[in-house]
Amino acid sequence: MNEHPAAEAAPTVIPVESTEGMDEAREVGVGPWSGPWPEGDHYDPELLAGGDRRNVVDRYRYWRREAIIADLDTVRHDFHVAVENWSHDFNIGSVVRTANAFGCSAVHIVGKRRWNRRGAMVTDRYQHVHHHPDTGSLVAWATERDLVLIGVDNLPGAVPLETYPLPRNAVLVFGQEGPGLSEEVREVCAAVLSIAQFGSTRSINAGAAAAVAMHAWVRAHVFAQPVPDASTT
Repeated sequence: MNEHPAAEAAPTVIPVESTEGMDEAREVGVGPWSGPWPEGDHYDPELLAGGDRRNVVDRYRYWRREAIIADLDTVRHDFHVAVENWSHDFNIGSVVRTANAFGCSAVHIVGKRRWNRRGAMVTDRYQHVHHHPDTGSLVAWATERDLVLIGVDNLPGAVPLETYPLPRNAVLVFGQEGPGLSEEVREVCAAVLSIAQFGSTRSINAGAAAAVAMHAWVRAHVFAQPVPDASTT
């Protein structure tokens, strides 16, 4: 991803703290390759020899990590996700995992640099994750790229997500568990959207809310049906 030359506006890539292997006991994936090895620089000789137990879809079995990232970069969607992290929110890992599943362009952590990676289930090894020290840095980065900040929180006056036309070039912004979106973020968002709820709880888990919002974007821009031309009917 191209970074803006201005240091104050450009995010820094968060170092990966690998949790690879934490699910080894479940025997997921495939064993060593049987027969003549396939040709191609994208294959990892160590995985071909020892097996591939990673949390990846079958298409990427035995692929090098760098090759997987490069291939994903050709199909990632236009939307981004940003999460406020002022008190080490434990939901960020699940947000990163869901962002990877929905083909999110990148996840942006605003606030504290460190976050709990266990919930990411190692998907942070393949998902672009950037850090912004404060809201102003995120806003500057998004503005430079013509990205629209859209907050997601069940606040008074929020617009229903179910009826709002999500822009393609959106950054879906989520607050941390409990407090929700900070006042500073609310002021810079083009809109704040709420997710319809019908039970007794005041709110849903921040990771679940992020999944609902990302799926709404995918439905709007990946599976949207073209409007029939009235002149041809």
